[in-house]
Amino acid sequence: MSAPHVHRITKYDPADRDDQGAYRGSENVWSDHGPVEAAYLAAVTAFADDTGVTRLTIRDPAVSGFVHFGVEPPIDSHGLHGLFPPDLTGYHDGARITLDVGRELVRAMLRDNGAWCRLESEDRFFVHVGYDQYMYIGSAQPCGRAVAMTIASGLFVEPLDGSPYDPDGDGPYESRPADAAFWAEVAALVGRHGRVLLEEQVVGNHSRWHRLTADVTVPDLGPRALLSVWPDLSTDVPAVLRAMSPDFTGWVVAEHADGRIRSLHYDGDDRAGLSEALAGVRAAILLPHTTDDHNPLLVAVQPDDDGIVRARWQI
Repeated sequence: MSAPHVHRITKYDPADRDDQGAYRGSENVWSDHGPVEAAYLAAVTAFADDTGVTRLTIRDPAVSGFVHFGVEPPIDSHGLHGLFPPDLTGYHDGARITLDVGRELVRAMLRDNGAWCRLESEDRFFVHVGYDQYMYIGSAQPCGRAVAMTIASGLFVEPLDGSPYDPDGDGPYESRPADAAFWAEVAALVGRHGRVLLEEQVVGNHSRWHRLTADVTVPDLGPRALLSVWPDLSTDVPAVLRAMSPDFTGWVVAEHADGRIRSLHYDGDDRAGLSEALAGVRAAILLPHTTDDHNPLLVAVQPDDDGIVRARWQI
């Protein structure tokens, strides 16, 4: 979303920037987990109060994937422990949360815990957190009181034309809805092949896997999930290993002895590690993540109850 008033809020003095705007001062790029971090969170509260916002909407949620760019290591809970259940129920695109929960999500992002999302309130307010303690707040009004309070806390508030994390810069988001026509095509694939694999992503970098057969009903799927249909797993696991090229990079999806289907990221350089990981699995498949080779049979997005797709998945 866009907003008429956007501010970059950081601990970095603009006087220490070079001609290209890069910071050259002595401030480090990680959170102090203390008073400076608290000042960032207080800024979120102040701007929200000035805008009259008490609830926020989670947009484009993600957790750490196989690559992590933050300066602090991610943690097992992605910074979501105590905010959402371990299965991440409630952490999805379009979820409405309190300002208190929103502040804790900002804290997790400042600490590089692993969770990331945009926080919005219609066309009135947004919070984006970037790398290295850069925070961007957009509001429908100037918020002079919040600006003054944030400056008094020791942070620097710089007006901008917009946020570099504005989702309009990522689009267009043209997604097929997972409607009756989509599920009819899935049923036709099942009829032709006997079984297919359904990947469900409610949160970026976090997949759940379902095997669909003629005897299995479609499972309950999360709100606004990205759905990808793949060929079924192969029971010839040694053949799957032999098919991995030396330059393979992607996911290995495997059905384990307990019947659960899980995915792990591997590349061709770790063939020995993959062989060990696949020991005892029932079936597996390789899914490269390079653009040319990542070809699901079908892709769609769970629409809202009115049939409209609002999730901003990049497909």
